Amino acid sequence: GVLVRLALHLPPTIGAAELAEVVLKVRPADTGDAARLRKVAGLLRCKPDVFAILRATGGAVRHERNEDETNAAVVMRLASSFDAAAAISGAASVQLASLGDVERLTATTNEIVAWLEAREFTGRERSILDIGCGIGRFERALCRSFKRMVGIDISSRMISIASEQCAALGNVELRQTSGLDLADFDDASFDCVLAVDSFPYLVLAGMAERHFEEIARVLKRPGWLALLNYSYRGSLFSDRDDIGRLAQAHQLRVLIDGEKPFRSWDGNAFLLAR
Repeated sequence: GVLVRLALHLPPTIGAAELAEVVLKVRPADTGDAARLRKVAGLLRCKPDVFAILRATGGAVRHERNEDETNAAVVMRLASSFDAAAAISGAASVQLASLGDVERLTATTNEIVAWLEAREFTGRERSILDIGCGIGRFERALCRSFKRMVGIDISSRMISIASEQCAALGNVELRQTSGLDLADFDDASFDCVLAVDSFPYLVLAGMAERHFEEIARVLKRPGWLALLNYSYRGSLFSDRDDIGRLAQAHQLRVLIDGEKPFRSWDGNAFLLAR
């Protein structure tokens, strides 16, 4: 978390070695914080290339919108940005906190999978829609836990990577979609919808409400929505308020309202039912 924030917010003129020295000079009151900073400094010294990858990957995706940008224009820009980010690092492009390390990403993915399975989200007879599937990490991790899974993404490069990595999985389908709606899918066609770190970009593009409407349409009864991270605005209160309002408008019930259940990732978890 600390290293990611440094990579995203510090000017590019500050290199990894110089930053390591700055970090070591910080004297926090909390011993836990001090230990985390020492770890960050160690990473900066031993793996300066990781810091460069984070800086480049994070810099490829702009999390603000121009005043004159339409919703569709934001989605198109984000699609190009994710293509660029995935070209730098597949792992970092779907989760910067992985530091571009496949093993770190796999550990977090497995932790999320365990959380989903503990809440009976998966099942051998279930069809799952994965919104913002990225490089197909959940398709691979869950492949024995569903009947059919459709992963969608706005990034052609991410879909290309996912297609390579999921080529042997006969119960997985991958599609590049517009990001504007779920028009490719029929009413009541999925038991579950999964959205991991994709809604923040729908919020940015002004498409969150449209997607709640569409999710409610494609879900069967009963059906479930697992939404991990609603936005990046830093207000869990606002996220809960928005999700509560959208759930009520589209006949969904909030079962889990913004927990932080993961050790390796700071995502907020929401679980809704239809």
